[in-house]
Parts: sequence; C-alpha cells; structure tokens
Amino acid sequence: MAYSESLAQRMRQALSALPGVTEKKMFGGLAFMVNGKMCLTAGPGRIMCRVNPEAHDTLTARDGCETVVMGGRVYRGYVHVNEDQLQTPEALAYWVNLALEFNSVITGTGKAKE
Repeated sequence: MAYSESLAQRMRQALSALPGVTEKKMFGGLAFMVNGKMCLTAGPGRIMCRVNPEAHDTLTARDGCETVVMGGRVYRGYVHVNEDQLQTPEALAYWVNLALEFNSVITGTGKAKE
C-alpha cells in the first residue's frame, strides 16, 4: 500500500525551515531523514515517529498512537500515529516536534527548533 501523499506534503511543510532534511523511500513509506537519521515517515493513513524511548509508554497511551512492530519485533522509541489524530496543524506539529527533539539528542545538534 502506498504512503499518504497528503501526509507527506504536510510533513514537508512542517520540516521546510530545517536544514539537513532529506527524503528516502523505505518501509513502504516515505522517510524524512534529519541530519542523516530517520526521524519521521509518512505511511498509509499514519505517520511513524522516532521518539525518546523513555516517553514511549506515555505516548502510546494516547488515542491513535501505538508501538511500531515489524516482522514480529517490537520497536520501543518508534510509534505510529493514525492520520485521524493529525487533522490540525497543531496536532501534526506535536508529533513532528517530539521526533525532532529526539533526533537532536541522538545527533548532538542541540534542541529542536521551536
């Protein structure tokens, strides 16, 4: 199944002011790499965010958010968020910012842009 082009476009807009963002097709979706690290993906009707594993349980308690499972393996620190939870710019920005904050920690680039 193809990724949601509308979600991909919204993510492009959300990331447009940042340097070092590239796109790569992977996992059946479109990954957004920030500073060379996978940060977010647009998939079919959902996004995937790479987040701080310490926040994982709190985040997956939210409606429409679940742990990424691929090939039977559970990926702590990776979550899927259903598109119906991303209807407003603010809702999408919440998840994008979480992923950017974690990306800045793992790449040593400092805090994410506010």
